[in-house]
Amino acid sequence: MSVLRSRLQETREEHVLQSAQHSVYVLASQHCVAVVTSLLGSPLPFDSHTCSLWRALAVEPGLSAQVLGLLLEKMSRDVPFKESRAFLLSSAPDRVATLLPLAATCALHEVMSAPASGPAVTELYPQLFAGLLLRVSCTVGVQLPRNLQAKERRAGSSALASRTLDPCSTAVDALRAVLLRGGSEDVVQRVELEGGWELLSTSAGHEDGVARLASAMAKFAGPRLPLVMKALLGAQSSVYEAQRVTSTAFLAELLTSNVVNDLMLLESLLDNLAARQKDPCASVRRLVLRGLANLASGSPDKVRAHGPQLLTAMISGLDDGDGPHSLVALEAMAGLAKLLGLVEPEDLRAVLLHTAIRIRPFFDSEKMEFRSVSIRLFGHLNKACHGACEDVFLEQVVGGLVPLLLHLRDPQASVAAACRFALRMCGPNLECEELADVFQKHLQDGRGLHFGEFLNAACKHLMCYFPDLLGRLVSTSLFYFKSSWEDVRAAAPMLTGFLVLHVEPQQQSQVDLEQLTAALQLLLKDPAPKVRVKAAETLGRLVKFA
Repeated sequence: MSVLRSRLQETREEHVLQSAQHSVYVLASQHCVAVVTSLLGSPLPFDSHTCSLWRALAVEPGLSAQVLGLLLEKMSRDVPFKESRAFLLSSAPDRVATLLPLAATCALHEVMSAPASGPAVTELYPQLFAGLLLRVSCTVGVQLPRNLQAKERRAGSSALASRTLDPCSTAVDALRAVLLRGGSEDVVQRVELEGGWELLSTSAGHEDGVARLASAMAKFAGPRLPLVMKALLGAQSSVYEAQRVTSTAFLAELLTSNVVNDLMLLESLLDNLAARQKDPCASVRRLVLRGLANLASGSPDKVRAHGPQLLTAMISGLDDGDGPHSLVALEAMAGLAKLLGLVEPEDLRAVLLHTAIRIRPFFDSEKMEFRSVSIRLFGHLNKACHGACEDVFLEQVVGGLVPLLLHLRDPQASVAAACRFALRMCGPNLECEELADVFQKHLQDGRGLHFGEFLNAACKHLMCYFPDLLGRLVSTSLFYFKSSWEDVRAAAPMLTGFLVLHVEPQQQSQVDLEQLTAALQLLLKDPAPKVRVKAAETLGRLVKFA
């Protein structure tokens, strides 16, 4: 092998290359491991002669299958990267690709680029697909070793520059080659149209890229999925966090398609995802919840049978200990919103109150996504118990009125829209037809809202039918006098003013006038003119209590 490679460096004659390719093929037929090991020792990036020798190993299906299997083993056996700190003060270590898996990935791409490798790729399709997808996961953001970086820079300035040797791009190219050579051209094209290949290579977009690949596989390569899924399940317990994230993202997305039900994969997929709920990686736990909730769109008729398991998982996600603004909790809220309308009513009643209490703090989160998702989920909770709202849950509905009314003025349109939905769903549970009608009339999606007119009408009916709520509603609105959002800060005294306007003077004892007056006087010094105006108007309305 050493002699062959040196001879190829000395000549460009075509017949010499053909003879070398035939010689490598003959050698590999008898000594496959030695030939593969020798070729993997070639300098990276592989020159054109080395690439042609790799392609020579695809001539005969039996040999090419053996070569592909060996390369897969070498790619997966060694550690995919090593961590090194580029600077002593660097907070995050750089990840540097290790040479053997990188060389094996390049070699896999070269062998599969030969049309003759088709039968072997088809035979090893599940292992190749899973192995290379996991390889992609471990190369996102990974750098070349420094000596190869320098070599790349020198090649880039020369006329003989080869294709860029990027660890992640190399793995993505090899994965595409598996799909193309294995007869899944439709998958490649769909992922291409959706920008999935580019997403796969980026830290921020990797999960989305995996999801788009899984969706395309479910649509165009369903019969391949049982063995692909089996090959990926082993990565669920990988020591590499990136592999656990990628395999979970892929399996979770499959549940958006009914194909897993058709292929009788549903039960095992649910069980395997549920087993990862305690994974130390928050991203894995989040993706598990996404997958379980995807059942609502992929196989909605199966949700009822698995209701207790699904609801338990979501409630556990709400209580995830990964910080006050856990993305796992966000995923759990989004998942519950999908599932609530499909589970058994008695299963839902068991978690209704806990869920309402747990999501309430998110209504005022500084993060828009948490406000929007939690408020919309609150609307779904109300919708789910229309006509059967128990007193303990009614207490949560009443407690949510002030934040929902004030966040109609939220600076984020998605939060305001969520409030419209939630209030429309709350209306029937308050058992006040006039108030429910006000919510329905003023808060339809896509309709302009005259906030003052709406708030006046809502407060009129609130104080007519629930006068005993005055003190509670006013004290809750006082909290929002210090809101960081100007429009919400202006809406809070406005709400208080309309409540006072429509209540009878004998209800005065419910309100601490001294505290309220002091808070309004502070608002008169607010930098926002609209806040000062609303505070002055409300102070004027307090005269009726004098």
